[in-house]
Amino acid sequence: MTRLRVVLIAGPTASGKSLAAARVAAALGGIVVNADAMQVYRDLHIVTAQPEPDDLALAPHHLFGHVDGAERYSVGRWLVDVGLVLKTAARRGQPVVFAGGTGLYFKALCEGLAEMPAVPAQIERRWRRVLKEDGPWALHGVLMARDPDAADGIDTNDGQRIVRALAVHEATGKSIRKWQSAATKPLVRPADVLAKAALMPPREDLYDRIERRFDTMLARGALDEVAALLARRLDLDLPVMKAIGVPELARHLTGAVSIEDAIAKAKTASRRYAKRQMTWIRGQMTDWPVHAAPDELIQAFDRAGGDWVIGDAP
Repeated sequence: MTRLRVVLIAGPTASGKSLAAARVAAALGGIVVNADAMQVYRDLHIVTAQPEPDDLALAPHHLFGHVDGAERYSVGRWLVDVGLVLKTAARRGQPVVFAGGTGLYFKALCEGLAEMPAVPAQIERRWRRVLKEDGPWALHGVLMARDPDAADGIDTNDGQRIVRALAVHEATGKSIRKWQSAATKPLVRPADVLAKAALMPPREDLYDRIERRFDTMLARGALDEVAALLARRLDLDLPVMKAIGVPELARHLTGAVSIEDAIAKAKTASRRYAKRQMTWIRGQMTDWPVHAAPDELIQAFDRAGGDWVIGDAP
């Protein structure tokens, strides 16, 4: 089997990752693989800004829009899907360019992931109902009483992680911390990585890109896409129903708010999400070279002759 060759490109929403990844993959004769947790859903091509025809024409793309919105896709399932793509790419000698904004995906890809148990849906639903009724602080107290080891590592405001820890404890009788201690082997080793880089535009430029891109999404049919999703009457707790833009536009479509208010709230949510992504990159990807724009990243790639060295400064 040919040695695996990988390029990793991370960045916040609207930073230009899709274009950069497609151009790098084209230069290497490789493929692009999605590393964004929302771009896996086929129901939200527009709202999640999945690659456009111009990008798709540059190189083959994988794991974009391949999951139905009724499914609860997870990082564990993504790793299974990625593993199949990597085997084929290695056999064919194709370099693989990962691009996305989900930090946990990159972390699991390069460091491995704990194998978590299957938890009955009714257990999680019950704890989510308690979270909604009593709030995260109260639920954190319940977790502290049942599983203090897990509670110590979870913020009192992090309702989703609290619910998950309680559900795992109830379903298995073991702390989620014990499950997390048994990690799988990483799919990508340091020796496999040709290059890694983070796209981090200046904040004001990024926020302007976010706002202009959302306007473009609306012009291309984002409202119709959300309306079609609502028509399916899916569980509101599904990840696809929480994608940025979906709750805001859904409230307009159901008559709760004006379109102007929905747009303003969606743009605010996008900016806040981008801020969280940038915080993750700065805190978790400290050795990744940072570039302010796709063209700058491509130029660095060209200067290195298409063979970056891990940790090279831009």
